[in-house]
Amino acid sequence: MTEMRFGISCFLGDRSVSVVDLAREVEDRGFDDLWLPEHTHIPTGRETDWPMDGGELPEEYKRVMDPFTSLAAAAVTTTTLRLGTAITLVGQHHPINLAKTVSTLDHLSEGRFTLGVGFGWNVDEMRHHGVDPDKRRTTGREHVLAMKELWTKEEAEYHGTYVDFGPSWQWPKPLQQPHPPIYVGGGRSTLAHAVEWGDGWMPIEGVMPIGKLADELRAALAEAGRQPEECPVYVANAEADAERYANYVSAGVTGLSMWVRWDADLDSVRRKLDSYVTFRESVS
Repeated sequence: MTEMRFGISCFLGDRSVSVVDLAREVEDRGFDDLWLPEHTHIPTGRETDWPMDGGELPEEYKRVMDPFTSLAAAAVTTTTLRLGTAITLVGQHHPINLAKTVSTLDHLSEGRFTLGVGFGWNVDEMRHHGVDPDKRRTTGREHVLAMKELWTKEEAEYHGTYVDFGPSWQWPKPLQQPHPPIYVGGGRSTLAHAVEWGDGWMPIEGVMPIGKLADELRAALAEAGRQPEECPVYVANAEADAERYANYVSAGVTGLSMWVRWDADLDSVRRKLDSYVTFRESVS
């Protein structure tokens, strides 16, 4: 049986503890991963309801810091902690620029970076980036495939519907070969993408039935000629609950990410992390 990974997520913002303090506290307690989300901005028009419950958008979405800059700071103050985005809104980045950022961060972290990607829910935000919401998944897919060319080819080019560039050099190549693991976040609509080009799948607890979808993922992987270990399931927004944990294990989940409040002071963060340590030890 694959050993469960335990990670911590936080909407770090301008009113949060520092990423350096958080990363140190997380690593000191033996957690495996630190995940940071992304929103470049929140348009005030608010055409899109918050998908978690349709209510008022929480303040942290407006204040979240850039995950790549934040993880670079975390990289130089930690040695074992794996660092990831959960998730990068990949369609809202130019793939040439993002490929360079990912490769650089992989070097700064000495090969400890995981690229979690998603296609987004906030159509206002997408449109400000020039992304057609109806084509966000196909756009994001091409961005990832184009980045893979830049990461793996000495002379790369890509010619698609949304991305087009001729023969080009780009270094550094990622330290991890062929590139950092790519985890696809989201619901059932992202499952096919995880099977096609992902190295992991990151569904959201509370939004979908994890066990049933994990079975669907394994069936789709088998049909594509891939093994389950080639695309493990890492649950985002997991709860520290023994019964739920048993369900995760039975579903073949290999990782859990649990939240720390963005506006908690450092002592409160430490207490929350300690409670997660107690949970981890109780189920291990």
